[in-house]
Amino acid sequence: MSDLEELLGQHIKLSGLPSPAREYRFHPRRRWRFDFAWPRYKVAVEIDGGIYNRGRHVRGSGFERDAEKRNAAVMAGWRVLHFTPRHVKSGLAVQAIESLMRKIS
Repeated sequence: MSDLEELLGQHIKLSGLPSPAREYRFHPRRRWRFDFAWPRYKVAVEIDGGIYNRGRHVRGSGFERDAEKRNAAVMAGWRVLHFTPRHVKSGLAVQAIESLMRKIS
């Protein structure tokens, strides 16, 4: 678990949101996991780190694999929110999660 995931987990807990599943495997055959998920609502969160230091998420093959995962999740009915480290640290991530959860629950 990354430091960013721990921080967002703390923000979620303090916000009063329902507790999410961590490292939730959403696909029956693939090993894809969401960083955070609320399966009951089909809401998931991914933290995309390494965006400024050419991490896996922004290099060609990693970006393509992420696109495949995102598309499979959408086709399965999931709402997936993606956040950068800045979104997590500033609190924008938890605000967006709260907003979406209010709309669907």
